[in-house]
Amino acid sequence: MNPAKPILDSLLTGVAVPFTRPGSRSGIDKQPRQGRLKVTSLGIEGDEQGDLRVHGGVEKAIHHYPRDHYPDWLAELGEHALLKQPGAFGENFSSVGWREADVCLGDRIRVGTALLEISQGRMPCWKLNDRFDVAQMALRVQQSGRTGWYYRVLEEGEVEAGDELHLVERPYADWSVARLSAVLFDKRLETELLSQCLALPLVPSWRKTLQRRLEQRQVEDWGSRLEGQPRV
Repeated sequence: MNPAKPILDSLLTGVAVPFTRPGSRSGIDKQPRQGRLKVTSLGIEGDEQGDLRVHGGVEKAIHHYPRDHYPDWLAELGEHALLKQPGAFGENFSSVGWREADVCLGDRIRVGTALLEISQGRMPCWKLNDRFDVAQMALRVQQSGRTGWYYRVLEEGEVEAGDELHLVERPYADWSVARLSAVLFDKRLETELLSQCLALPLVPSWRKTLQRRLEQRQVEDWGSRLEGQPRV
């Protein structure tokens, strides 16, 4: 795993507005912010989410997406206006130096005066398809493993672009975000691996999903998450 301390190169927030499909709202259009911003248990001051059933809340207070992935997406998609600056994936934190294989579930990270804990990886949804205007973009993000991750806030504080991110504790060194997400996004049913995951302090939604797989002996359908309702 990469031991380097990444720098928070951009701190971003967005407001929830009507999105691309009837009845939908989203705060995915994050823009860079200057100066020190407060971090509370629900995220960064001024940041909003359009659908609190699946975004935001204490378990998804802050979304971190590595700037390291942008060259890979440019190579795959070609020139794209969204990839010219951070925020393309709706991230709050942009940095260089950590990818999903470099951070683990439960990692405690000090940034500015706030203490954060990695709660889960991102489960991409159809809003990425519409934002990029690329068919199956959400599925491509999922299959690539370039999903980013979420933090819960253990200690409220303030953060600013330019702050270093310091790893202060790693209780689950065997479970990188990349490894855990690979289990979640695997269509194969490996009961022993699922049982190992369920011994971890998973967020309720991930625990419910994996428990259901074991009980029903099948992997759930991802269609509604990845494609959403058809546009009209």
